[in-house]
Amino acid sequence: MSEPIDPRVDIGHVHLKVADIERALGFYCGVLGFEAQALLGDQAAFISAGGYHHHIGLNTWESRGGSPPPRGTTGLYHTAIRYPDRRRTETASSSTATGRRRSGREHPRAS
Repeated sequence: MSEPIDPRVDIGHVHLKVADIERALGFYCGVLGFEAQALLGDQAAFISAGGYHHHIGLNTWESRGGSPPPRGTTGLYHTAIRYPDRRRTETASSSTATGRRRSGREHPRAS
């Protein structure tokens, strides 16, 4: 058995296959507050916090129009997005629970 991973390790970024880019951007940017860094039409989007090139990549390359996987099959079950303080965590959590967009704004388009 190898040595355990260092507990300070952090995930740099993740890529997710989504059914609809606009819907995914509505959630990740409109609700959680990530910012679009680059868009490839309706095929892919790269979003981040703080202007980083991307923390999350979203694409429809093999998933456009797809439906959620059936229960008991493989797929991403859970991930965590760590906010820097409790207030920001509670704001995001509240927005997610109510389905409300942050500040009532649509997701910002990358320039």
